Amino acid sequence: MNALFTALLLLSPAAAPQTAFPDRVRKVIEANAALPNGSYQTIAAKLYLHRDPEWCSRRLEELLQSPSGDMFWMFPVTAVAYLDRGQLSPSARNALRQSWKTYMPYRGDTENHWLMYYVSLYLMSQLYPNQPGNTWYTGKSSAQNFAESEEYLLHWMKLTTTIGQGEYDCTHYIGVYLLPLSYLAAWAEDPQMRLRARRMLDWIIADYAIDSLNGIYIGAHARTDDTQVLEKWNGVSSDFGWLLFGLGYPLPGYSYYALFYSVASAYQPPEAIRLIAADRSRPYLHRELKRTRNRWRFTDVRNAPVYKTTYMTRDYAVGSDQGGILQPIQQHSWDVTWALDDPRGRRNTIFSMHPYSSTYELQMYFTAMPDFVTEAVVRSKKSYDSPDKFLGGSPFEQILQDQDTIIALYNIPSATRFPHINGFFPDTLSRFEEHPSGWIFAQGGNTFIAYRPLAPYEWKPVSGGGRRLLSPHLHNGTILQAASASEFPDFEAFRRAILALPLDFQLDPVPTVRFRSLRGRNLHFTYGQPRDFSQWKLFDSPYLQSAPGGRLLTVTHGSQHYTIDLRSLLP
Repeated sequence: MNALFTALLLLSPAAAPQTAFPDRVRKVIEANAALPNGSYQTIAAKLYLHRDPEWCSRRLEELLQSPSGDMFWMFPVTAVAYLDRGQLSPSARNALRQSWKTYMPYRGDTENHWLMYYVSLYLMSQLYPNQPGNTWYTGKSSAQNFAESEEYLLHWMKLTTTIGQGEYDCTHYIGVYLLPLSYLAAWAEDPQMRLRARRMLDWIIADYAIDSLNGIYIGAHARTDDTQVLEKWNGVSSDFGWLLFGLGYPLPGYSYYALFYSVASAYQPPEAIRLIAADRSRPYLHRELKRTRNRWRFTDVRNAPVYKTTYMTRDYAVGSDQGGILQPIQQHSWDVTWALDDPRGRRNTIFSMHPYSSTYELQMYFTAMPDFVTEAVVRSKKSYDSPDKFLGGSPFEQILQDQDTIIALYNIPSATRFPHINGFFPDTLSRFEEHPSGWIFAQGGNTFIAYRPLAPYEWKPVSGGGRRLLSPHLHNGTILQAASASEFPDFEAFRRAILALPLDFQLDPVPTVRFRSLRGRNLHFTYGQPRDFSQWKLFDSPYLQSAPGGRLLTVTHGSQHYTIDLRSLLP
């Protein structure tokens, strides 16, 4: 075990203490100040605490000799520049300024890249005003850099609050949205920009709060990763569930996203949002409208709508999107996730998906040439072109959710790469039974789960624990019904209730299902059938309400009422 990992374990709490928000912020900063590796985050934490300015200066000059990382270099160096406050040596401060002339960071190709890039350039142009283009890597003056950055930031805020976020509900990239907004809320000199940033923080944090269960981000995500799609706790979002709300468990040593959020504004959301994250005393249904990222080929719609549904209880959550390719590579379309007293190191979710891999998807969302785009993607996203992956969307999957019932249908052309369905079942289930009826019954935590594959399947082991349901049939489907264990006298009663529900399905010529759910809803879903989403709102639940195009989000919890209003703040 290396020294860094040992230090992280020693700095990480063994349990999630119920501390006050300022105390949690302090824990994150102190932990990063004690890291032995001497990174930008260590420098930032020490400068925030006014510790070791001589060491910070020496180490900063060493790091700036070979800058790399593009916008992931820009945001930590920007924080160091603003946390300096006269502590750095003139030599270190000059090296920092010169690096913005000699190093040319790539702007990136995703929404989070652009936000980090332009927030950093905005703040550095503000810090060094009235300087000519030959002092900046862009070749533009401070004023030009500032104006370009401000234009993009206002555009992104307007887009997000009118038709929804593109990289929506990301389990790990949530950090790179909260972090730059925290910078603006703390360091923008324009009071209007600081106010915009605080309200966008409220917007993004409320979006996370409504879709979290004990600090765990649940349901459909534009982007997650191969680890967190199975082990729902193990990612950056859990750091923010703990930091912002005192829920769940942070990562060992805390992520550097939480650190840079904390050394800037350390913005604490209003009580109404905290209550939405914490209160699971009553089940609720929540719907959201998001958008795809920019599409460059094979469509006339640049940002297609994404329709999300979440059903939340104290014991479990079921969440989904409508299916299709809504984001490339790292999309997660649906699952059931159940609560655990301590989810660390445990896989607590069930879902199915089609492991789609195609240059069609990649060319839709990226501008690279088709002959090498898959190879380029696999260099950083190792599982993309793998038949046993659990991550990604498919143009051949369509999903219907009604409360805690999911029907996912698949209609896969015969020439498709990886023409099969993968279903994930963890090894932490306390009950698991394959019934002669075709239903699979399981229990995770205090949640009873019924899973009905619509085509024959076999089991394959999963690295790290669990099993993969492999169904090699082109016309296929999954029905999932969840319920709290407290709703039934015992597991046998749940099984009997499911077996008594009317179910009729056929797979040819296309999959179609008729099913009465445990909630008494008669569901009829056919692959390819038209669906009416015309009444879908940006946010629609007992706690969050926002109409498309409105730039206004109302937050309500009991007597707590809060309005996030950007109508007069955006062009």
